[in-house]
Amino acid sequence: MSDMLVALYNLPEQESGLKRLEQSSIVIRRVIAPEKQLVLDWVRSHFSQPWVDECDVSFARQPVSCYIALEHGKIIGFACYEATCRNFFGPTGVSQEARGKGVGTALLLACMHAMKADGYGYAIIGSAGPVDFYARTLGAVKIENSTPGIYRGMLRAD
Repeated sequence: MSDMLVALYNLPEQESGLKRLEQSSIVIRRVIAPEKQLVLDWVRSHFSQPWVDECDVSFARQPVSCYIALEHGKIIGFACYEATCRNFFGPTGVSQEARGKGVGTALLLACMHAMKADGYGYAIIGSAGPVDFYARTLGAVKIENSTPGIYRGMLRAD
């Protein structure tokens, strides 16, 4: 999968989406350090160990570079940035049951707005899976010759 480039100076607003989710008892917020193990356990139970490892790194940042989605106080999604490389978005994931509610979009925008606030003009979505979603939501464009990118030669479990 190719990496994608996002112009952070032209982001969609996020407030209306956050308010719509709050009406459904869904909250998007930045994680704090004491929640680390709960978040990592949730990522492990829903996704993969490499994503747990990347998410773990986001807790070494100050402030933590991970956002979560909560529905009635339970985690239903997460998104990280600056986990494997500076200025990179990902990993991100939403539970099967919560997909289609706008949670992924809200998590994505929370991270993108945070990266813009950190002073970046552009963000990179590493090894972008849902290319059409990122293009439609953010105007992201594929970065030519970016496969396998930062993951070249990565160790993998047998």
